[in-house]
Amino acid sequence: MERALLEFDQKLQQLRKMRNLTQEKLAEQLFVSRTAISKWESGRGYPSIDSLKIVAEFFHVTVDELISGSEIVKIAQTDMEDKIKRHASLLCGILDCLTILLLFLPFFGQVKGDVIAVAPLYSLTGISLGMKVAFLVFVIATTLNGFVAIVIFSFDKPSWQKHRLYTGIGLSIIGTLLFILSRHPYAGSFAFFILVAKGLLLTKSK
Repeated sequence: MERALLEFDQKLQQLRKMRNLTQEKLAEQLFVSRTAISKWESGRGYPSIDSLKIVAEFFHVTVDELISGSEIVKIAQTDMEDKIKRHASLLCGILDCLTILLLFLPFFGQVKGDVIAVAPLYSLTGISLGMKVAFLVFVIATTLNGFVAIVIFSFDKPSWQKHRLYTGIGLSIIGTLLFILSRHPYAGSFAFFILVAKGLLLTKSK
């Protein structure tokens, strides 16, 4: 009866101490970080639904014994928000990877005699070497950032995903300005479209 009246953080501390486990040892048994255990026991956060099931199984209790109904609603809401943010991060990574299309699709204008033709970045001529290198650096950096975002999607590392998002937004802003100021409106529009799409995804995930 006493256990049922306790909050999750208190129950976890009680169960851990009954097993004579330190936070480090419990973290090893549950395959989480010691920081996670500290966060849960201090009431600063809850485990995910999957982690909660592992905790309950480890201590041979039911989930209902471990956590109250109101607390599990909070966890479900947090899990849903985290999933939305993670999928938004994945989609932003995919959008970044689309930047590689600038290498192969005719988004750049170049002068040929008396006419202005369009060409992909790899065959673009008539611009300075420094400018072409800047274009290539942007395309490669943005594509790599997107690839990394896709790779880390399978890891539960919100800080990594946040860094990739901020980096991707920054690169899209730089690319949009770079193409517009260098008078390549098609490439600038492409980069701006990606920037707007990422902005919408991030807005909906908040």
